Amino acid sequence: MDITRFDAALALEAALVTEKAAIAAHAMVGRGDEKAADQAAVDAMRTALNALDIKGRIVIGEGERDEAPMLYIGEEVGTGKGMAIDIALDPLEGTTLTAKAMANALAVMAFAPKGGLLYAPDTYMDKIALGPGYPEGIIDLDSAPADNVRAVAEHKGVSTDQITVCVMDRARHSKIIAELRELNCRIYLITDGDVQGVINTTDASTGVDLYIGTGGAPEGVLAAAALKCTGGQMQGRLVFRNDDEVARARRTGIDDLDAKYDLSGLASGPTIFSATGVTAGSLLDGVRYEGGFVSTETLVMNSVDGTVSRLRSRRPV
Repeated sequence: MDITRFDAALALEAALVTEKAAIAAHAMVGRGDEKAADQAAVDAMRTALNALDIKGRIVIGEGERDEAPMLYIGEEVGTGKGMAIDIALDPLEGTTLTAKAMANALAVMAFAPKGGLLYAPDTYMDKIALGPGYPEGIIDLDSAPADNVRAVAEHKGVSTDQITVCVMDRARHSKIIAELRELNCRIYLITDGDVQGVINTTDASTGVDLYIGTGGAPEGVLAAAALKCTGGQMQGRLVFRNDDEVARARRTGIDDLDAKYDLSGLASGPTIFSATGVTAGSLLDGVRYEGGFVSTETLVMNSVDGTVSRLRSRRPV
């Protein structure tokens, strides 16, 4: 696998792509139109990607071709020159957050050499994620949430009430939340954005130790690309609600519908991950306009050299 171009220059190009998507989406903050916000981000991200000297292919995108006119799964982007790259993206993670001017909306993207990312269908995925610094195998998707919390607490040398678990605030997670309450651990509930929920485990400043819950499978692959850069751990299993979702999985080449994917199964190759804040949140500042300038903050990571950078940009409007 050729990774010679997975360097600081390519990481910077990825950061510029998510930055442009975030700026475009920010124009729709608080306007109550989720579709328009998403479309603005999609248009800007596609234009930016097509300017890059890559042979890009969307493997995690806005949906299948008949559902998404741009940045659909299988779409080719870039100039067609240079390295063959698979791309996972969510031009606007948090369309509702953006429409309602709420915190934590992001523009998100990941690069990997061709074949380096799981082609996850647009279904749900059960997930558990843990940040860096722990022995491999300390968490297990098939273990009870309480048992995973106890394992993390034991390794940290603290009681379970000193562990913080990020969970999406959904009715489907009521049993998980109740079980965690029995341990008296801290629960950080999020309304949307489970890519950021997983990434929170990699940043000590958030105080989040674990992420547990069911969310989108495409978002699971994006989160795995970020964890690959930091040395974290993650497991996921696809969840199917109907025959149509099973058919979607079959079309992406998935035969074992019950497979439990570890981090290497979700992101097998080297990865570059980039996320730019649209609205201010726990992980990143949002887009800001002041004195004729626009400012952004971007988190960009590269698994090849383990680099994790925060880029603050300021440019004329």
